[in-house]
Amino acid sequence: MTTFSNRLFLFLSILFLHIQYSNAQNEIYLFSYFVDNGQDGLHFAYSQDGLTWQKLNDGKSFLQPTIGKDKLMRDPCITQGADGTYHMVWTSGWNDQIIGYASSKDLMHWSEQKAIPVMEHEPTAKNSWAPEVFYDKKTKQFLIFWATTIPGRHSDIADSENEKGLNHRIYYVTTKDFKTFSKTEMFFNPDFSAIDATIFQKGKWYYMFVKNENPNPPQKNIRITRSRNAAGPYPVEVSGPITGKYWAEGPSPLQVGEYTYLYFDKYTQHAYGAVRSTDMENWEDVSDKVRFPEGVRHGTMFTVTKSTFDQMNASITK
Repeated sequence: MTTFSNRLFLFLSILFLHIQYSNAQNEIYLFSYFVDNGQDGLHFAYSQDGLTWQKLNDGKSFLQPTIGKDKLMRDPCITQGADGTYHMVWTSGWNDQIIGYASSKDLMHWSEQKAIPVMEHEPTAKNSWAPEVFYDKKTKQFLIFWATTIPGRHSDIADSENEKGLNHRIYYVTTKDFKTFSKTEMFFNPDFSAIDATIFQKGKWYYMFVKNENPNPPQKNIRITRSRNAAGPYPVEVSGPITGKYWAEGPSPLQVGEYTYLYFDKYTQHAYGAVRSTDMENWEDVSDKVRFPEGVRHGTMFTVTKSTFDQMNASITK
């Protein structure tokens, strides 16, 4: 009986490893990003291991921006809905009260771009920066959240960015169809200037990574808070910095094997970095292990099937 049990255990172990390997071979990691000021639109890079990233389409744009005061496509965030459709939101300009939106079935052919007027009801709102879209499987709706400064609305921070008058908090709306949207509400209101929030589900928890934007003393680092629900509430008592002694922004999480990676723009160094963790508490800086194409800026990592990736490549080469 012992021999049979050992053989069964060995067989199941080999089967499990085979399934893991097969799944890994069937997945490709994509990175949607912008370059320069975002004026030429959407770019993609890809990776098979989460460490080495290569540009797609020889670094050429996949979609040109057409909306907003500045007609930019910065901070492109892409997520997939239950029906397989990809939904993208982005920063359309430095001082817009709108964000950009488009959808696609294949990441190659995109719908007409439209403006979502997330802050037009607030005449003094200075911006709508780095929007993110997250599909909540529990409620079967999408969360869209972004950073905005409304002068005099938020609690003071020490020596705020007075020369720019910026003191951000995170706002959000929900939607099921990207045609009708809930009323804009506060999403995250900590005692620091907060930008670049992103959500990652792992197990029963929803983790929000957010940049502490306080300028003096300078923080410019990434923190974590978590909730049992995608829409929160998220405790404003966040973790200490999980990034190092450099300025980091634009966090994007990705599960690669046993590790949760968090990639970010080391924007003062004109480079991309990463930390990783197996328990969401202890983070290892692996910035020296990741390789990205030159010039990549803030975007989003996500997983696609190899067949989707192959179809993208086929369309590019036509």
